[in-house]
Amino acid sequence: MKYISVADDVRLGKDVKLANFVNLYGCTIDDNTKIGTFVEIQKNASIGKNCKIQSHTFICEGVTIEDDVFVGHGVTFINDKYPRATIAGGGLQTETDWAVIPTIVKKGASIGSGSTILCNITIGEKAIVGSGSVVTKDVLPNTIVAGNPARIVRNINNE
Repeated sequence: MKYISVADDVRLGKDVKLANFVNLYGCTIDDNTKIGTFVEIQKNASIGKNCKIQSHTFICEGVTIEDDVFVGHGVTFINDKYPRATIAGGGLQTETDWAVIPTIVKKGASIGSGSTILCNITIGEKAIVGSGSVVTKDVLPNTIVAGNPARIVRNINNE
């Protein structure tokens, strides 16, 4: 028996593979992409073609992942620089009390397991984020970054 939660407003491309226990709503997932177990992808997030999103990953509203991207296990994306539960006068925040800050992962990039990607970040084409990194600023194309905060390890030559 499969336990998959895919809302009616999700747009799935051709040959998308979904593991058990995924939660998808209001997002777009393009052709030939594989989504692992216990992944949540929120509304207004977009996943490109030929991507692999590993288990326990959280992709929030405002994240765009282009084609051929690898996202390791337990990666977390963030879309709010100053999150709060309540508004100044009390009471829970609603969607009108804050603005989504976007993040873009460019074609062919790889994000290692356990990484956290802050908002307002672009991870460049074919860049690699080392496992466990906290990405606080843009990553240039063809660059390997690692650490907390993530720092340049080296550039990738045509290997």
